[in-house]
Amino acid sequence: MHIRKIGSIVLASALTVFLSTGFAVAQDSAKQDMKTAGTDTKNAAKDTGHAVSTGSKKAYDKTASGTKTVADKTASGTKTAYHKTENGTKTATDKTVNGTKTVGKDVGHGTKVAAKDTANETKKVGDKIAGKPNPQ
Repeated sequence: MHIRKIGSIVLASALTVFLSTGFAVAQDSAKQDMKTAGTDTKNAAKDTGHAVSTGSKKAYDKTASGTKTVADKTASGTKTAYHKTENGTKTATDKTVNGTKTVGKDVGHGTKVAAKDTANETKKVGDKIAGKPNPQ
C-alpha cells in the first residue's frame, strides 16, 4: 500500500505540475497575444504615419510644380501680350504718320488750287472793273 500511496502522490504531483504549467502557458500565450496586438497596432500607426507623410510630400511637390508652371505660363502670356501691344502700337503709329503725310499733301494741293482759283477770279473781277471782255 505504501507503494500505492507514493504512486498516487507522484501521479497527483505530476497532474498538478502539468495543469499549472498548462495554465501558465495559457497565461503567457494571452500575455504574448496582447503584446503582439500592441506591436501590430504600433506598426500600423507607423505605416499610416509614413503613408500620410509621403502623400503630403507628393501633394506639396505637385502643388509647387503646378504653381511654377502657372507662373511660367503667366509670364509667357504677359510677354506675348506686351509684344502684340507693342506691334499694334507701331502699326498704328506708322499708319498715323502715313495718314498725316497724305493729309498734308492733300491740304497743300488744295491750298495751291484755291490760291490759283482766287487769283483767276480776282483777275476776272479786275478785268470786269476795267471793262475788258470776258474770255470764254
